[in-house]
Amino acid sequence: MPTSAIAAKTRERLLDVARQLFASNGVERTTMNDIAAASDKGRRTIYTYFKNKKEIYDAVIERDAEAIVSRLRNVVDSDLEPLAKLRNYLEVRFDIVTDTLKASSISSEILSYLTFDRVRLERIRLLAVEKERHLFARLIDEGVALGAFDPINSKALPSIHQVIFQGVDYTHVRGNFDELGLTPASIRQDVIEFMCAHVQPKSSATSSIKSE
Repeated sequence: MPTSAIAAKTRERLLDVARQLFASNGVERTTMNDIAAASDKGRRTIYTYFKNKKEIYDAVIERDAEAIVSRLRNVVDSDLEPLAKLRNYLEVRFDIVTDTLKASSISSEILSYLTFDRVRLERIRLLAVEKERHLFARLIDEGVALGAFDPINSKALPSIHQVIFQGVDYTHVRGNFDELGLTPASIRQDVIEFMCAHVQPKSSATSSIKSE
């Protein structure tokens, strides 16, 4: 398989084309010939990079899921102190929700997704959730190892994080903040402050309260 910069660019081009075709036509109705024609590449070129359509499909899902969590990965990989890293992570997580909704509201492509590609969207979502789960657990584990996070309280936080953000995502999609007596800003602030306070060692949390 080619490994040069040109080959990498060609592979990305094939994935871009396949993604567009999967969204507009559906996976089942997209053929290798369609991908070849739309990318101006021969079938032989495609088979140099991918064994079959399923492999292309899996690669598209992996890339789309990684694109969703890449900003979170950058935070986890940063050199921030544990508490600052957690706060930054949560801020970025909320930004991803709002940015995604803004993008979908102006993108006609989302209509194709909803019409033809529900299964692929669900696979992308589930893979992104799994990636996010590992990233958040890693962030918490690092904070505990450095003595910045309370080991007992922090143990439950990855599960709490998943449950909270399922609700956050659902509420933002529905836009039913008035029904709940909440605003996007209040949800963001309350969730971030709760999680940051929850992980701090008791002595640190007590000192923080006294200093306010």
